[in-house]
Amino acid sequence: MNRRDLLALGGLAGASALLGRRADAQPMRMRVTLNSSTIRPAKLEDKVRIAAEAGYDGIELWDNELEEHEEAGGSLEDLRKRVEDRGLFVPNIIGLWDAMPQDPDAWPASLEASKRRMDRAVRVGSQHIAAIPAPDRPDFDVLWAAGRYRELIEAGESIGVTVAVEFVGFLQGIHTLGQAVAIALESHHAKACIVADTFHLYRGGSMFGGIERLQGSIFAAFHFNDAPADPPQFEQGDEHRVYPGDGILPLVQLVRDLREIGFPGPLSLELFSRALWEKDPFEVARVGREKIASILDEAGAG
Repeated sequence: MNRRDLLALGGLAGASALLGRRADAQPMRMRVTLNSSTIRPAKLEDKVRIAAEAGYDGIELWDNELEEHEEAGGSLEDLRKRVEDRGLFVPNIIGLWDAMPQDPDAWPASLEASKRRMDRAVRVGSQHIAAIPAPDRPDFDVLWAAGRYRELIEAGESIGVTVAVEFVGFLQGIHTLGQAVAIALESHHAKACIVADTFHLYRGGSMFGGIERLQGSIFAAFHFNDAPADPPQFEQGDEHRVYPGDGILPLVQLVRDLREIGFPGPLSLELFSRALWEKDPFEVARVGREKIASILDEAGAG
């Protein structure tokens, strides 16, 4: 199937934003953000400060942090001002949990919960919020998920945030780049986009060769980390992620491919290391930023 046939099949007027190399791709400095999971034990306000002081362009937050912040009497509008005053932006919030229930009777309540999370994302100034295809199940149908995803995008539009779909490498259902792209394409929505992750590309078996066949506009954000040689690929979990450059993944070539297809970032450092959580959070963020900078420089995107 060639590109023209695929676009005709998808029925998307804007599908050219998803597939095919950009002819006008230009060298660019890629934006880099800090996913707050990397320094999880730190207070939310400190995470914002650390991201700025360590040289990041933005900070990627989690919905549970926003909810807890409000429950403790904090203001998301004030948090947004704190982020912006530091010269940062919020590219994405993680996320919309259990947002695609299989039981149609569960959909209305799930959608209302998703809307509340979308509202929090808007009030903190986020550009996107990620929807994970879950509750997980091995028979998760891509076309069915595309329909639910479209409804989530439309709900996000009405609130003021773009919903991205995120695949997770160790899920039974949607765990590959191709599945996530298919959900975006078959949603038949011009704003369809995905959140990708270097670890999940590896863990789910997608690897990295398909990136150059896409356009940068399909990515809302790209989680950036590395994976070790051991344990074996399909036995690894989030806790096995390591700093970019400390593992075996072809990150330099990935950055070159992303730059070629016109993706300006953000690359978002996302780690879940208990060993790092016990260290000084600023040092963890600083080291991560330096390691990403080294990869970007080698790739010509620094």
